[in-house]
Amino acid sequence: MFKRFQIIMMGLAMFFLLESAKPTFLAEDTALVINKIKIEITGASTVGKYNCSNTFFTTDTLYINSTKKNAFNTEIKMSNFDCGNKIMTKDLQGTVKVKKFPNSTVCISDVKPSGKNYKCRLNFCITDKTLKYKDFILYNSDDKIQGTLNLKFSDIDLEPPVKMAGLIKVKDDIVINFSLYKN
Repeated sequence: MFKRFQIIMMGLAMFFLLESAKPTFLAEDTALVINKIKIEITGASTVGKYNCSNTFFTTDTLYINSTKKNAFNTEIKMSNFDCGNKIMTKDLQGTVKVKKFPNSTVCISDVKPSGKNYKCRLNFCITDKTLKYKDFILYNSDDKIQGTLNLKFSDIDLEPPVKMAGLIKVKDDIVINFSLYKN
């Protein structure tokens, strides 16, 4: 019986030493290289739905389970959003005060596994407001990590656009979807 125990223990030791298997308590930091970011702002008005998007290429690293204080930071040029037509794009830029606040920033830190997805700290700065989320969920797929923010214009002290003497009103609720594409 003692010899069997010794053989099993030596086999496990060899297995770990040859790195064929690693116990979870020895898990190392994981780094995901991000090469593209897509952000979509969607909402509704009295005349229908709208979708404004901004896609840009950047190379940065998102660290998972890191013991170091690493953060994924990116600036978003608000003037690069496209809503599909010039009037809506101009209205969005006016609403988010693009001339006064040309960039928004997103900071993702303290990323930890949560099942097949991740939990993180998310700081989102738009205009002069910073929104902070402690256990924000990032959904993981083969080619990207994505998250969704449900906001109101009033959360960031902005007024939804109103046109044509109030005939066209943008609703206060907006959804911001962002996707971080993996290398």
